[in-house]
Amino acid sequence: MAGLKTALTLALGLAAGFAHADTSLLNVSYDVTRELYKDINTAFVADYQKKSGETVSIRQSHGASSAQALSVMQGLQADVVTMNQPNDIDLLAEHGQLVPANWRTRLPDNSAPYTTTMVFLVRHGNPKNIKDWSDLARPGVQVVIANPKTSGNGRYTYLAAWGYKKQQGATDAQAQDFEKAIFKNVPVLDTGGRGATTTFTQRGIGDVLVTFENEVALIDTGAGGKDFDAVYPSMSLLAEPPVTIVDKVVDKRGTRKLATAYLDYLYTPAAQEIIAQHHLRPRNAEVLAKHASEFKPLKTFTVEQVFGSWQKAQQAHFADGGTFDQVVVDKR
Repeated sequence: MAGLKTALTLALGLAAGFAHADTSLLNVSYDVTRELYKDINTAFVADYQKKSGETVSIRQSHGASSAQALSVMQGLQADVVTMNQPNDIDLLAEHGQLVPANWRTRLPDNSAPYTTTMVFLVRHGNPKNIKDWSDLARPGVQVVIANPKTSGNGRYTYLAAWGYKKQQGATDAQAQDFEKAIFKNVPVLDTGGRGATTTFTQRGIGDVLVTFENEVALIDTGAGGKDFDAVYPSMSLLAEPPVTIVDKVVDKRGTRKLATAYLDYLYTPAAQEIIAQHHLRPRNAEVLAKHASEFKPLKTFTVEQVFGSWQKAQQAHFADGGTFDQVVVDKR
């Protein structure tokens, strides 16, 4: 009997050990970060094992940013979320009570370990001579943009165009007319940024794709780069993709320590180098300086400067009945 008890105790101990060694996280992210987090995860797992002796694994989920946030709010067990704009995490705080309202303050730089911006990708030789936001509103120019209702990518594009017009002294009514002219030129509204890229690069639809700088760089330097050219507008919107642990999930799963280490790792020089290699602008000044030749100087403005806050921008432009609905009413 004693022997059986000893064997049982040993078996339970071994089971606990295996469970500990098989710790995993789910990172729910937006749809153009697949390649980035594939590399980040590999590096983090190796670094964590070296420092702690523990073997861990990171699982990924990708899709349109806002749709991903809704999935988490509806029960997808994300230990961390790495979204492309703050509204998607605010949703988890305000309506899902999954993270605290002060989530931005828990990590450096408003919990955004890198930045990017919205730029253009055109057909090689730029046959439509597209140089700035104003060219997107010209008759005869087809513009590929992700749907701002479902995609942070599309939302940044919409706000960038509005902000460009406002920076020129336009009224809100003039900015809205400008958006109407642009979206009149949009042949299809894909649900996410990667879908919009596929529409432009593989389906051959459109004269210009508006998307994140890193997505444009990925295409421009890839195998099909000879077919496309990158175009930088005179100014654009600063994008600060935020990250956070999902408190309600990590406390339930017992993964807070691992999830915290994972997000902290994003700010390390090693991770910042990976971020730069994926054409995202790192926060680390030394790493950014090392890649200065790639990241062209560009005048940017923030959502806060033009719209007051992300919450105000969301309510005014993307809530039901907001300006975006008014802009595309004729397209339905």
